[in-house]
Amino acid sequence: MTEPDFDRQLVRWRHQLHRFPETGFEEVRTADYLATALGVLGLEVHRGIGGTGIVANLKAGDGPGVIGLRADMDALAIHEDAEGRPHASQSPGRMHACGHDGHMAMLLGAAQLLAERRDFDGTVRFIFQPAEEHGRGAAAMMADGLFERFPVDEIYGAHNIPGMPAGRIATRSGGIMASEDNFVIRIAGRGGHAARPHLGVDPLVIGAEIVMALQTVVSRSVDPGRSAVVSCTEFITDGIRNAIPSKVTIKGDTRSYQPEVQALLERRMREICQGIALAHGASVEVDYTHEFAPTVNWPRCVPTAVAAAEAVVGAAQVDADVTPMMISEDFGAFLRVVPGAFVFIGNGATGEPGGIPLHNARYDFNDQVLPIGARWFAELARQRLAA
Repeated sequence: MTEPDFDRQLVRWRHQLHRFPETGFEEVRTADYLATALGVLGLEVHRGIGGTGIVANLKAGDGPGVIGLRADMDALAIHEDAEGRPHASQSPGRMHACGHDGHMAMLLGAAQLLAERRDFDGTVRFIFQPAEEHGRGAAAMMADGLFERFPVDEIYGAHNIPGMPAGRIATRSGGIMASEDNFVIRIAGRGGHAARPHLGVDPLVIGAEIVMALQTVVSRSVDPGRSAVVSCTEFITDGIRNAIPSKVTIKGDTRSYQPEVQALLERRMREICQGIALAHGASVEVDYTHEFAPTVNWPRCVPTAVAAAEAVVGAAQVDADVTPMMISEDFGAFLRVVPGAFVFIGNGATGEPGGIPLHNARYDFNDQVLPIGARWFAELARQRLAA
């Protein structure tokens, strides 16, 4: 296949996947489409892993090495605002607002390049993961025996980044994306008439005090050399204009890069909530859940990701020590059990094509980036499984 034909095929794949987005664990049509395309390329396709996940194997030569290449499959529950976009979502209330359509197309492109040339010695496993957006798909695939049934020596993944020049590739050793933990704080006081507050225990005032106190966790409990975020994002009461509420619920999330910081945030949050509630004569419950593991690149795998990037886009377009981002990625769960690395691929600078932020109703993956991502994935396999 000529280079222009290859580029057009990538766009066809991407646009078709964009038209029919599906949210986590509902990617049935998406899986059908991927399985068909992978089968046409001659790969050995395994379906239904962790729900709707797919693993497709491609072997060349008799080398013992095995590399895993991963793309995410799910869309978001966002209604696409893209009048006149020919490939816009045909599923109301759903769209590929994070670019997983592009990630899948890039991985299909890598499969095509490697299947045509067979210029490697070993096995490549193309892993298409469901339910990344809510941090459930990687765990589901592993619980279904992903790495026991399809063992890999290393695993690699990528995510497009609006705001970064198109085609630039960036990574780093160690933490590159944060964990995400969610919390729900439920305060129970004693409601009453707004004119007689002395007869009640006002959970709204207690909640406000807790919100303010939580802002000191990062500034006064976390080592300044480490990064963390605590954000209260919802404040809900059962009161009305002239009645002090009985209950207040505070919701939010925390972000960090190290497990010990995660543990510190949870401990301090519980201590603060319990202490303030006790001081005011109220009761409190804190639910704290770990949604995403931090994405921590294995130092020995980062040079491979960098070398492949330099081979595809040139050293000037590669950043090997990018500043970590507080966004989260389900790929981090894989890196807890398998060596590997994750990279960012620029989708377009702000104000340029591809520069609209992720999770925005007008976002679209930049088709110019597709060949770069496909060739980076393929180059990884060639370098790690050198013939």
